[in-house]
Amino acid sequence: MIYEQMQHAMLPHATHDEQARQNFVQSLKVHLATTVSPGNKAVYEQRAKPRFEREHKRTPRDRHDVRRVMKDEPYYQTWSVLLRTSQEMMWDAVATSVERQLPALIRQAKTTGKTLGSLTLDPNLPIPAYHTAVDIHCQPGAYHTETTADDVAAGAIYDRAVHVYAMGRMGPMNDDIGASLAAYVNRQYPNVQPQRILDMGCAVGHSTIPYVDTYPEAEVYAIEIGAPMLRYAHARAEAFGKRVHFSQQNAEQTNFADGSFDLVVSHILLHETSSTAIRNIIRECHRLLTPGGMMLHVEVPQYQGMDPYDAFILDWDTYNNNEPFWGTLHDMDLVELATSGGFAQEKVIQTLIPSAFKMARSRTGLFQGGDFGGGGEWFIFGAVK
Repeated sequence: MIYEQMQHAMLPHATHDEQARQNFVQSLKVHLATTVSPGNKAVYEQRAKPRFEREHKRTPRDRHDVRRVMKDEPYYQTWSVLLRTSQEMMWDAVATSVERQLPALIRQAKTTGKTLGSLTLDPNLPIPAYHTAVDIHCQPGAYHTETTADDVAAGAIYDRAVHVYAMGRMGPMNDDIGASLAAYVNRQYPNVQPQRILDMGCAVGHSTIPYVDTYPEAEVYAIEIGAPMLRYAHARAEAFGKRVHFSQQNAEQTNFADGSFDLVVSHILLHETSSTAIRNIIRECHRLLTPGGMMLHVEVPQYQGMDPYDAFILDWDTYNNNEPFWGTLHDMDLVELATSGGFAQEKVIQTLIPSAFKMARSRTGLFQGGDFGGGGEWFIFGAVK
């Protein structure tokens, strides 16, 4: 089952040929994830692992050992090349559609009702080097690049491409991550009724809107470094009739006052930062929270305790998908990270939560390169102030 993407006023419309290309890429990703990828495990068990054991007189200890013995296997190389190619094809297939109708999308963003939330941009905001150095997850120009006045292209491309990338498994609004975390907080902490919520690194607001729905009395704020993403995010939220206050800020240092929020969240943000930035972000979360407030960050599971082969497959993005901090984050001591940011050790939260969508929960539970939306559960890292 693949969820169809929910239509809204800002979503780019594809022609027959553009839609066919996007469908092909999505089908290719499904084929690679469900049919081709399992063959890597067979190659590892039957060829690579025995060879490693003969040469080293021991079994592989970690993902690095597995990578050393798998990187030259023709089957793995073929799968990896196809997966990377499908990623580049995905951006190209969606960008063609967006570029064709960009002037209309810009006009739509300006005219979509602005009566609910707000949008504040900062043209002088420095874009951090960990975003300018690479095109994150191979999206050309990443989140921040603008090629015309009032540009929304990065947001429009991202909105449609996420649906293709996750093969429809993130739900009709691409909001599985936020919906899963919001449902977890509401269920696990029924007495928590946040009045002000901040979503860090909101992209186009996929994961922001579930908090508007879950906590209708709360003020919901969302920050992102990329102006094209924010223009699109604001117009998209308004099109859905959701009140969100978007602003262009770096999560390492925001302009909000101390103790501004009861709940600070992020959704697959941390792995797109750096060793220095992530510590700044955790300290900023501590500063922004009210006493008793909570920060919660969603990622995929850490490598500790994971089977070396599974960690190797999950680590594909570090080497092949322009996610250079991916592996470093998933090796980090998160308790130490939280305590160095000001949180008490006994207040640290690390757990797995189920996907909000039944179809995703029925999956194997194994995340792998190119199958980001298929794990069926999300890893939560956070703390209470």
